[in-house]
Amino acid sequence: MDSDSEIEYDYYPRFRVYKNGRIERLVAETFVPPSLNPENGIVSKDAVSSPEKNLSLRIYFPHTAVAGEENKKKLPLLVYFHGGGFIMGTAFSPIHHTFLTSVVSAADCIAVSVDYRRAPEHPIPIAYEDSWDAMEWIFRHISGTGPEDWLNENADFGRVFIAGDSAGANIAHHMGIRAGKERREFKISGMTLFHPFFLSRVGAVGYFEGLWDIASPNSDKGVVDPWINVVGSDLSGLGCGRVLVMVAGKDVLAREGWVYAEELKKSGWEGKVEVMETKGSCSCSEICRVP
Repeated sequence: MDSDSEIEYDYYPRFRVYKNGRIERLVAETFVPPSLNPENGIVSKDAVSSPEKNLSLRIYFPHTAVAGEENKKKLPLLVYFHGGGFIMGTAFSPIHHTFLTSVVSAADCIAVSVDYRRAPEHPIPIAYEDSWDAMEWIFRHISGTGPEDWLNENADFGRVFIAGDSAGANIAHHMGIRAGKERREFKISGMTLFHPFFLSRVGAVGYFEGLWDIASPNSDKGVVDPWINVVGSDLSGLGCGRVLVMVAGKDVLAREGWVYAEELKKSGWEGKVEVMETKGSCSCSEICRVP
């Protein structure tokens, strides 16, 4: 049997990785197009954030704000990072498109859903680098001279929130840390982490350890790698004032969310953190845990 057909990691029914490095994603990846026809009162469009990397993001906007010029008000801005174990999912999937349409409708805000290149073709830390590039692209609009008028004219950069699910929650955390340390002009009011993909020696779970090994083949640190073991690193510089951590009662990684909140409190960070647990639920039925 040659490496073209020899399986190294079998995560059926999600994906398989072969010994030659090829990945076979077994779940159909449907692209939902943006729409200027209101869905639940929300319109959306895509924008190229990095031509050299062929990366786009999706902007969601209340239709009433687009249509009405009178008494125009600035809207809070949500930057969202999709989940999928760094391996599956996109910003343009049906589940994330529907979710963000609902969020923007309920919150009366603007949302930017960030896409990033995925492992194993693009191993860690590429997902973080792509996400940071998207953050810089978004904050180019703070002066009102960025490439997207929806953001120039309507986004309130005094009320920016970041969020993500699973691996996207992990990415959101690292964007908050980097903003706090490197770009303090990136003012982030708050952060919401839905079922964050964090690991540690105590909370390591074989299935998810394997996912991390696939996503970060160049790391020799395993679950103590600070990209995934965030509670083992300095949290005091997190660049936002409020954090909400969402955990699911039956999620095997729920403990890591609780520990993260506790370590954040102890770190010297001056913000406020809250944990909300959905008892009796499993994250696999929530936004996008893999699987």
